[in-house]
Amino acid sequence: MRHNGVMTTLAPATPAPLTIGPHTVQPPVVLAPMAGITNAPFRTLCREFSGGKGLFVSEMITTRALVERNEKTMQLIHFDESEKPRSIQLYGVDPVTVGKAVRMIAEEDRADHIDLNFGCPVPKVTRKGGGSALPFKRNLLRAILREAVSGAGEIPVTMKMRKGINDDHLTYLDAGRIAVEEGVTAIALHGRTAAQHYGGTADWDAIARLKEHVPEIPVLGNGDIWSADDAVRMMRETGCDGVVVGRGCLGRPWLFGDLVSVFEGTEGPAAPTLREVAAVMVRHAQLLGEWIGDEARGVIDFRKHVAWYLKGFAVGSEMRKRLAITSSLAELEAGLHELDLDQAWPVGADGPRGRTSGNNRVVLPDGWLNDPYDCAGVGADAELDTSGG
Repeated sequence: MRHNGVMTTLAPATPAPLTIGPHTVQPPVVLAPMAGITNAPFRTLCREFSGGKGLFVSEMITTRALVERNEKTMQLIHFDESEKPRSIQLYGVDPVTVGKAVRMIAEEDRADHIDLNFGCPVPKVTRKGGGSALPFKRNLLRAILREAVSGAGEIPVTMKMRKGINDDHLTYLDAGRIAVEEGVTAIALHGRTAAQHYGGTADWDAIARLKEHVPEIPVLGNGDIWSADDAVRMMRETGCDGVVVGRGCLGRPWLFGDLVSVFEGTEGPAAPTLREVAAVMVRHAQLLGEWIGDEARGVIDFRKHVAWYLKGFAVGSEMRKRLAITSSLAELEAGLHELDLDQAWPVGADGPRGRTSGNNRVVLPDGWLNDPYDCAGVGADAELDTSGG
């Protein structure tokens, strides 16, 4: 089979549909929530390339901000009519606040699926006991999940997590069992610890172990999916029920079209030329401007995507810098038209994208590791806008 312009090493596979409550996701491909990335414009692009197939989750929403009806947060949970099912990821550290946020979503019919984040490895979150630090506190995790599932009513609740804090404090098997007991519908596991951040290699064996440990519900794998073939290989090697794609789609929303093709066993489109990539870049910036309500602000927000889109192409450093400081669509288009737009997709451009630092010391609250069942120590200031992990 020829896929994305090159011969694939894996035969096509048609996996079983992923069932999340009343929702069927086929192929079982999920866009990972990423703060500042998976907003409505980016989700639109990914959905267009996939033909609407898959599940596309909002960027991470803090429960405190949602309950307080923060203006920016209320915009982030707005979905286009074409988004079905509407999927929101929530981040919270307090069971009561999480419960209020989930009930608000259910009562006001703001989403069809709720995902809970326990994977963020950022120090400013873990030092408060949030994110990937939280599942170490088993009773606190259970209380949050219980409030969420109870408040959600008929809306399915899933969770995304990491293996644990570090190799000496792995939590994913205990957390998976607690999730099953509290009625969580599916679990996504990023095969790294908090200490790894995004460095090293994702541990797909851990995904397989979790699948064996909680056969009652779907398990999704996350980590090091840079191409459609990676997704097929992960499912075959781990037995997981679906894949969650994060950094692999940065600057490459068409990856979701590739994923649909490889899972359905159809011939995927040829890898894009720089001309085609440039057209997507302009559309992405335009969509951001329309969503924000200001073209200049949309182009400014788009700047962080420039390097991801241009990875591997022969574009000089000065031009890259120039494109990364544009402030209008006309300026962006003019700069792109100065490039050699007939360049083919670069060999090796499908590898790691985004942050890759690893082997970090995880900053935790004082005494956090003394008792895995003590719920004390998580303050409301642990809720910060940051990456979903």
